[in-house]
Amino acid sequence: MHELSIATAIVEQAGEIARADGAGDVASVTVRVGELAGVVPDALHFAFEVARDGTALAAARLVVEQVPAQAWCGECAEEFAVGMPPFFWCPRCDRPSQELRSGRELEITGVET
Repeated sequence: MHELSIATAIVEQAGEIARADGAGDVASVTVRVGELAGVVPDALHFAFEVARDGTALAAARLVVEQVPAQAWCGECAEEFAVGMPPFFWCPRCDRPSQELRSGRELEITGVET
């Protein structure tokens, strides 16, 4: 379960952010997770609960904002949902997309103390 290593990194980075801001405990951490990032949100929540024990995030909650995968078709200027499993063909002109606009995110967007 690679979510545990991701959760551990989130705990470490959120702790560093809190310390840099002069804060002690962290109340919540918000992360954006793309549909194609290969991360299962439920598994990430579980792993976060394990990883936060004994840290400044011991009572923190994890807020996961899921980001849908969106591709861009340069041929017809259409943005479209890729879905799961991913399908990169434009539904408008039936050509393959060369540009993924969102869906691979895995980033901390907020740390609340």
